[in-house]
Amino acid sequence: MHDDHDAKAPRPLTSTAVRWRRDLHRHPEVGFTEFRTASRVAGALADLGWEIRTGTDALSPGDRLGVPADAEVDAAYRRAAASGGDQRFLPAMEGGNTAVVATWRAAAPGPALGLRADLDALPIRESADEGHRPAREGFRSVYEGVMHACGHDGHIAMAVELAERLAADPPPAGSVTLLLQPAEEGGRGARAMVPAGVADDIDVLIAPHLGLNLPTGTIASSLDGLLANSKLRAVFHGVASHASLAPHEGRSALLGAAAATLAVHGMPRFPGHETRVAVGRISGGTSSNIVPDRAEMLLETRADEGAVNEDLQARVRTALRGAAETYGLAVDIELIGGVTTARADRPAVALVEAAAAAEGLRVVRARAEDGVASDDATAFMRRVQERGGVASYIGIGSTLAAPHHTPSFDLDEAALPLGVALLESLVRRTLAGE
Repeated sequence: MHDDHDAKAPRPLTSTAVRWRRDLHRHPEVGFTEFRTASRVAGALADLGWEIRTGTDALSPGDRLGVPADAEVDAAYRRAAASGGDQRFLPAMEGGNTAVVATWRAAAPGPALGLRADLDALPIRESADEGHRPAREGFRSVYEGVMHACGHDGHIAMAVELAERLAADPPPAGSVTLLLQPAEEGGRGARAMVPAGVADDIDVLIAPHLGLNLPTGTIASSLDGLLANSKLRAVFHGVASHASLAPHEGRSALLGAAAATLAVHGMPRFPGHETRVAVGRISGGTSSNIVPDRAEMLLETRADEGAVNEDLQARVRTALRGAAETYGLAVDIELIGGVTTARADRPAVALVEAAAAAEGLRVVRARAEDGVASDDATAFMRRVQERGGVASYIGIGSTLAAPHHTPSFDLDEAALPLGVALLESLVRRTLAGE
């Protein structure tokens, strides 16, 4: 792990969004450990006059999935406290309750607009090559093995600058709520915030995402191809033995996990539906001459309909249990993340398109390849829609140096002021009833 003092200081910048993005990029934090990120954002918005809810007021701890081990959470908390976390808000977040909800209310009643921004980074080692701009210009991750490789740092940065602009020139009516959610990666954060009621009073919800194969200067006013997703952890339990002297006495957990991997990737697909399966990690064993008695798998299923994904997940679970039985093992299967699907409402799409036109941004039609990932913003969307509101998941173009979720990922920072302008126009036009 690098210390902050080991890295070159980033060059000074004037844009609020760019400054925030670079600071956050240097200090990435994975899901439910975003203590520095969440507390600093809460502090900045509180100083601007926004109402702040955080900790257990902003999420339901019992509805979290895939929370890291206590030791990892505690270490991240201590690191945040020592590296610029806001002490006014850190205590409420202890234990991994890192959601923030910030609201601006005008004096006069009016529409309630909600915007989602995600806080977490990914467990990826960031490129140190000179050709990688964050490395070259001094804002590469200082936490080795963790990086912002999806654009969430840009989402937060745009939200902060938007909050600054709205505080300086408040809309005359209505309200704006920023849903700053932890643990988007893996589909864990929004599902824990929805039970806390944070989206219940929102009339219009917009969830923006940077990049997504869209060039800078373009906007996709809806991305309806988001897939339902289930993240699973499977732990196989066998019997250890000497691999040469008594192999017949052992039951190899690693062989069971390997067989399960082949079975999962051999799953038949559903005609007429987009489906995905993936085993992302297998670990187990201690030595070449010991039959391993434990192996762990991390895997996922995805589909373009929730019911199809549930069926796919059920068949994957059957395959895992079948592999375990074949090799004389026991297996524990745990759901550690889950995302549903959602589709945009035409009134919300129209609001985004009008704001884009007002800012001179080109609206493009979403393509199939722009929407075959998953995002738990769909949990917020569905909650708003269930209560009579409208929602859309949108793409803000940012020409990328490398694809999402790769070590050389980097945003085009020219997209940040364009994104802020779009969101500000959306807020003002929506609250004005235009």
